[in-house]
Amino acid sequence: MRKLMMMAAMMVTTLTASAQFEPGTFSLQPKLGGTGAMMSDMPKLPLNFPDGSQLNIDKEPTGGFIIGAEAEYQLTPMLSLAAGVNYAQQGSGWKDTKIAYNGATADLKDAKVELGYVNVPVVANVYLFKGFALKAGVQLGFLTSAKVKASAEGEENGFHHTLELDEDIKSGCNKTDISIPVGLSYQFKVPIVIDARYNIGLTNVNKNGDRNSKNQVFQITVGYKFAL
Repeated sequence: MRKLMMMAAMMVTTLTASAQFEPGTFSLQPKLGGTGAMMSDMPKLPLNFPDGSQLNIDKEPTGGFIIGAEAEYQLTPMLSLAAGVNYAQQGSGWKDTKIAYNGATADLKDAKVELGYVNVPVVANVYLFKGFALKAGVQLGFLTSAKVKASAEGEENGFHHTLELDEDIKSGCNKTDISIPVGLSYQFKVPIVIDARYNIGLTNVNKNGDRNSKNQVFQITVGYKFAL
């Protein structure tokens, strides 16, 4: 038992002791993770009934995935520059809602605006201590897809009904997006890197209209960093 405890302690020490690349070196980091996104100034989802009444469904973040890679150049022990490319699911969603009208019921689920972007972030990393970095920069995004999605399932007069909505809205969206990524990361000795960022959108998603709907995206990734 004592030997097992010593081995476990050594493994923990190996994983938690941080490492950092030397000044003048390049590294590459493939990474993947998840996103939580919501567009600013998004309205509640209105459902209009034949009697003139309306149900407004509250908005909520929508989740997705992110996958990509980032190259980093270590300028000094405290400062590095990194540039990368990734594909990320973004957008905004509305809460799942149970609808009842005139004896009919339905469950509305997964209502969301789903946006796909190829993003090119460029960030500066400031290492406050070994392995731990604060980061900020600029990111250019290229829209690859834009859809409104929802599903509904319900009962009316003893009959079961289902509805699937999958509508392309790419023509109504701007093709490029500019945002400011800010965040932090920690590099383990392995070297595994955990990276958390918040991307603050600067440009409108919608091409037309009076709403300033900008991307607001939280992302967290896990990457493997190795020297080039």
